[in-house]
Amino acid sequence: MEHTRKKLLITGAAGVIGRSLLEGLRGMGKYDIVAADLNDDPGAGIVAMDVTDADRLKELMQGVHTVLHIAWAKDEEDFLGKVLPINVTGAYHVYEAARMNGVQRVIFASSNHATGFYRTGEDIEVDDPYRPDSFYGLSKCYIELLGRYYVDKYDLSSFNIRIGNFSGDDHPHSERSAHIWISPRDMVQLAVCCIEANPEMRYLNLYGTSANTDNYYDIGYLEEKIGYRPEDDAAELWEEAKRRGAPDKQDETKYQGGGYVAKDQKGV
Repeated sequence: MEHTRKKLLITGAAGVIGRSLLEGLRGMGKYDIVAADLNDDPGAGIVAMDVTDADRLKELMQGVHTVLHIAWAKDEEDFLGKVLPINVTGAYHVYEAARMNGVQRVIFASSNHATGFYRTGEDIEVDDPYRPDSFYGLSKCYIELLGRYYVDKYDLSSFNIRIGNFSGDDHPHSERSAHIWISPRDMVQLAVCCIEANPEMRYLNLYGTSANTDNYYDIGYLEEKIGYRPEDDAAELWEEAKRRGAPDKQDETKYQGGGYVAKDQKGV
């Protein structure tokens, strides 16, 4: 029996993560994909959409099974000027449009910065309390909880991928990133695992990394839970990159959030 192809909406499809997902998922040939970003790109098959435009979101979500919400304003420090009116309000419109269109699942590109104030070397579980390291991380926490609200109130399914470091190429670029890096092919695989996860699985937080030696996070359980089997190890690739002449960037700090811990501090 022929199965109906799932229709996906990718927001932020022109960004580094969004474009990698778009190319990887399109290449599989098993999904119908609507790709959207602030500006259209006809050559890449990307249509224009502003996440603060509720009507446009409702239009693009017609018939969509799963939304991959990747869109994000890049200025993580301007909480009142950008993060709140664009990122947080935009996420609200995404979930509202999903609810109104009967979307089955929203997959949100969250961040490891939602728990960045845990110390390096401190073992944490994915459901441990939030400890955001910046306004950027704080906004990710809020949107994870927004998804929780829509799950409980409207029975929408919401997955939050706390992406570690996505450089978009074949290796991490620093010592710290080697602990939390995810390769493009592992990112695509993880997205597919979330799209195809059991429909009865309503809410899931998870850290998005490759199978890194000395990973900050234990992700081994994800194979049983959603079938995720990452193929790459950042530690091996980082050592290889250094042998090829990449600068040995030592940027690990006492906090898992790295340099983001120092962001937003007033008068420091």
